[in-house]
Amino acid sequence: MPETAAPATELASQYIAQVKGDLEANLKEQERISADIASLQERLAALQHDHGVLVSMQQALGITQAQTESAVESKSATVPSPRRKKAGAAAGGKQKAPKSTAPPAKKTARKSAAKTAKTAQAAELTLVELIRRHLAEQKEPRSAAEIATALGQAHPDRDISPKVVRVTLEGLVAKSGAERSKQGRSVFYSAPAQSGKAAPDAEAQPEPTDG
Repeated sequence: MPETAAPATELASQYIAQVKGDLEANLKEQERISADIASLQERLAALQHDHGVLVSMQQALGITQAQTESAVESKSATVPSPRRKKAGAAAGGKQKAPKSTAPPAKKTARKSAAKTAKTAQAAELTLVELIRRHLAEQKEPRSAAEIATALGQAHPDRDISPKVVRVTLEGLVAKSGAERSKQGRSVFYSAPAQSGKAAPDAEAQPEPTDG
């Protein structure tokens, strides 16, 4: 019995100490909040007092402004002719403004339309057509990496990777749309030579008729 009673008393003393600490913290927090509330109430009262002073000053200033505006209007009524001339000049300036701004708007609209048309045409071209055109423009065989970099620079808006270009080139080679050559371990591609062979054959056709 004495052994079991000792831990129970220790736990009870711990709970008592914890409760006392929580109570002290609670009381301190209440004191702090009440002090904050008191200071806020004082600030609110001061602001309300200042608000009343400002409102009275605003009313006084509003009366003086009305008096000065009436005095200015009485002075302006004695000289109406200069103001009419200025109004006419201002109206003339407003009429000229739309004429000067209209032509640039049309030019910018035409330029934007031309740019959109070019981008639309480039987007319509497939990768196969781009590769065919690029090979036709080259005088020497090019590797897949070189073709991919060239097309990427020419069409930065499109995602052109060397792997896709290589697969497309192999498809063109299989369909006789391009020729493949090897130099060591490197593989190069070029436009098909069918157009070059067709010209000599066409020129050789008239020879049998002469004989």
